[in-house]
Amino acid sequence: MTVLQESQHLVSDRTPHHARSTGDGGWVVSYLPGRTLTRDQAEAALLALEDMAALQAHVGLLGLTVLEAMGMAAMECPWPPPRKEGFAARALAWAGVSR
Repeated sequence: MTVLQESQHLVSDRTPHHARSTGDGGWVVSYLPGRTLTRDQAEAALLALEDMAALQAHVGLLGLTVLEAMGMAAMECPWPPPRKEGFAARALAWAGVSR
């Protein structure tokens, strides 16, 4: 996952989307029409797409799209939180450590 600057463009090896310089420090990104961004914002926009590609690889195993998984994950968890003490005790037991 890399975003590189090639002349007046920012490109990614994970997505066909790219950014181009408008001069005076402004950048436009192919999937964000009408917005002028800083270079850092343009790079962040491309990195977000790279992250989406990685997420798709994971959620694809579940038969979901990234948007479906994010929508489900944004919902409040219906289960009570696990007891931390029990988790720590199990973690220590797995590591072969006794209290």
